[in-house]
Order: sequence, then C-alpha cells, then structure tokens
Amino acid sequence: MISTLIKSALGRLRIVAFLEGISYLVLLGIAMPLKYIAGLPQAVRVVGMVHGVLFVLFVILLIQVATERSWSFKKSLLSFISSLVPFGTFYADAKWFRE
Repeated sequence: MISTLIKSALGRLRIVAFLEGISYLVLLGIAMPLKYIAGLPQAVRVVGMVHGVLFVLFVILLIQVATERSWSFKKSLLSFISSLVPFGTFYADAKWFRE
C-alpha cells in the first residue's frame, strides 16, 4: 500500500500528513511534559526539529497537490489550517486527501 501512495503527490501528502500529525501529538503530549514537568528540554529539541521538518515538507507537498489538482483556495487553506490543530491532519486526510 505504501508503495502505491509514494507514486503520486497526493499519496506522498497523505503519508507526510500522517507523520506530521503523529509528530505534533508526540511534541504536545510527550516532549512538552518532559520539558516542563521532568526538566528534560532535549525532548522538545529533538521532537520539535523532526516536527518542523515534517511541517515544512507538508506545506510544500500541499502546495504541489493543490496546484496539480486545481484545489480551491478554501480547500487549500483549510488543509493548511488542519496542520495547526492537534488531530487536524487526520481529519484532513479523511475529508480531503482521499480522492
């Protein structure tokens, strides 16, 4: 299944959206408490860096897919906003990324 997804820009967007969503939840649910409760700021540095790279990759792929598939500005904007909300990329995948 993954090999099928990698072949298209939309498939790559779906994979990166999933990974970005997971990294965001790990950042908020695990790394941030480790930093502020356990005094381990390194967790946020590592997970934050991974999340940042995935977020930038998500935005690049979103622009590529939106252009390729002639998505409306509204759909593109809502897809972008979904990456700013916890669990948002999972919703976006179910709602907009399965064509």
